[in-house]
Amino acid sequence: MDWVHLFAGIDGRINRKPFWIGLLVLAVPEIAAHVLLGERWSAIVSLLIAYPQFALFAKRGHDRNVPTWVPGVFMAGAVVLSLMTLAGLSGSMDKPSPALLAVGIPVALMGLVLLIDFGLRRGVAGDNRYGPDPLAGQGTSPAP
Repeated sequence: MDWVHLFAGIDGRINRKPFWIGLLVLAVPEIAAHVLLGERWSAIVSLLIAYPQFALFAKRGHDRNVPTWVPGVFMAGAVVLSLMTLAGLSGSMDKPSPALLAVGIPVALMGLVLLIDFGLRRGVAGDNRYGPDPLAGQGTSPAP
């Protein structure tokens, strides 16, 4: 697996396996920061890994023939949430601020939809405008 391409480039396509591996690799430091250091450090780590997450989602979206701006909107919302946390505008866990709810609920819903679509559904069979099928020649049959 080319880790640099996985986390640094937005061109091309990846299938579900590297997508899930990449998500797990990126989730570990964010979860660890949240559990061990709190929300503010988790927000800082989230900002540090925002571009690698975007690159991962963009390439997986390309495999599903989804334009790059769709995961871009999701990641922009996630960055706004992290910045709100750092600025103290998110409220508390038991009483989130209205601003946090206004941004957080749509971002969470979009994230869930993208996770289901990108994480569970097969990519477009054959070449598309983003590149060759990453599963071509691996003995897989196209999904109906």
